[in-house]
Order: sequence, then structure tokens, then C-alpha cells
Amino acid sequence: MATGQKAKQKIVRLASGRKRARQAIKENAHNSSLRSKLRTAIKAVRKAVSGGDKKVATDSFKAAQSVIDTIADKRIVHKNKASRDKSRLSAAVKAMA
Repeated sequence: MATGQKAKQKIVRLASGRKRARQAIKENAHNSSLRSKLRTAIKAVRKAVSGGDKKVATDSFKAAQSVIDTIADKRIVHKNKASRDKSRLSAAVKAMA
């Protein structure tokens, strides 16, 4: 997914098109970092759940919830995917003895 900038660039004649291409590269990099932050937050909860410590899992779930909601609000991921992720993480935390 993370290909080089040279591979993606197309020759655009209009100045507005060139600007749009520059903006698209920056926006793609920013969105990629946010998606990575989302995945990291989810992995942290999964790791805490597999570790067996309910308090750590609960704390990491609360942090992950905030990250998931923020990224869904920015429309980086669909709201239904965000809801599904939160639901599954919540179920995993609640299932801990």
C-alpha cells in the first residue's frame, strides 16, 4: 500500500491539478498514519486481553475507544467498522474472568 511517490505521480498540466496532486500525497500520508494508529490501539487491547490482566485490558480498551471514535469521525474508516471493532474488543474484555 505504501508505494513510492514517484510511482503514483501523474503528469498534470493545470496548476490546480498539480496542487491537488501534492495535497493528495500529503493527505494519503496523514491518513496512513492515522490508520496505523488505529491498528496499534486495537493490537494493544488484544495483547492485554491475551495477557490476562483485566485492569490493563480495560484501560487500554478505554484508550482504544477514543482512538477508534476519532478516526471514524474523520472518516478514515467507516463508522460501522469502528462500531464493529469496539464491539468485538468490548466483548473480549468482558469475557475475561
